[in-house]
Amino acid sequence: MTADTASAAAASARRAVEAVWRIEAARIVASLTRVTRDFALAEDVAQEALAEALSSWPSTGVPANPGAWLVAVGKRRAIDHWRRAATADDRYAVLARELDETTEPSWDPDAIQDDVLRLVFVACHPVLSREASIALTLRVVGGLSTEEIARAFLVPVATVQQRIVRAKKTLAAAAVPFEVPPPDEYPARLSAVLSVLYLIFNEGYAASAGERWMRTDLSREALRLARVLAGLAPKEPEAHGLVALMALSAARFPARLDASGDPILLADQDRTRWDRGLIALGRNALASCDALGRGRGPYALQAAIAECHDVAPSIDDTDWERIALLYEALGRIAPSPVVELNRAVAVSMAEGPATALRIVDELGGSLAGYAQLPGVRAELLLRLGRRDEARAELEKAAALTGNDKERAVFLRKIASLG
Repeated sequence: MTADTASAAAASARRAVEAVWRIEAARIVASLTRVTRDFALAEDVAQEALAEALSSWPSTGVPANPGAWLVAVGKRRAIDHWRRAATADDRYAVLARELDETTEPSWDPDAIQDDVLRLVFVACHPVLSREASIALTLRVVGGLSTEEIARAFLVPVATVQQRIVRAKKTLAAAAVPFEVPPPDEYPARLSAVLSVLYLIFNEGYAASAGERWMRTDLSREALRLARVLAGLAPKEPEAHGLVALMALSAARFPARLDASGDPILLADQDRTRWDRGLIALGRNALASCDALGRGRGPYALQAAIAECHDVAPSIDDTDWERIALLYEALGRIAPSPVVELNRAVAVSMAEGPATALRIVDELGGSLAGYAQLPGVRAELLLRLGRRDEARAELEKAAALTGNDKERAVFLRKIASLG
């Protein structure tokens, strides 16, 4: 093999490994956690399996089932780890034998059958703080980088790194097993699980960094897990509310990108391309939430906002007054500067840009580093005819965003100002 051929093979293998990991990471780690009963070890041996793939695939080729290959290698690495640690006692000997067994346990209708969702529940164990649970699960299950998680939380990267390290140590110190909580413990962990799935979906809906504006694989996986969760907790309104929010938002995916993968903003989307099946799914889930008679929580309120967009024939015919009211209600039960920023957008459409600009200016430094703040402010200033100020805000937004496609949108707007 020539040097050029070897280099090409290595590059091809690296692309294959990256693709498999992006798609299968959560399932690989979940499978390894199930057999090792050790969250941190599972992630470590998964990384070792990736390293072996990068080493061997250039010469052997990508296996027919790369995900299964990585799991098998991870299992062998786990056994090696136990042997090196001189802990091959009876317990580990039994586990090692189980690694090669193909017999699955009998089906339990009350158990969580989805390994990835099991992993989410384990990471959201009550022994961890809510912030630590969410950060750890987004990293391991969602495959998000610490930088992406930091943007989702609007906190420094170092803070996220500390939370993840501390969470792993806490799980190990508490000897938390990889097991499904009984149904009566679901409510105690439900809030954190819902938060994790929501943030994973959002990262897919509008990627915080990278070359792609959307990561639909993340969003679709989050929606799938949310539907499983709603089936496990049918009496929890917010489980249905989250499904509704995700489905109604994902319905617009087919119209959010052009042929080059560049963003198409809501006002310019071809609404005939929206997925009517997902709209129906979302509206049914919202109806299921309302039928429980316990009021709408934050996810259901956001779903109602998404529903307003999905049923409107055009941007001008959207019920912006209702959306503004829904954001006001959302701000009362789940106050957030991002909610206020979104309310300002709705107010600008319902009442005009001047009123909305006052709302944005009141946010002060609470959204420092958030690209959408100067982006929204720029749009309001443009509508008020303050072009020079708008240009300065667009330049701020372009500098702040970590997503290449979003930056291109801001730069095009700057260029359009002449």
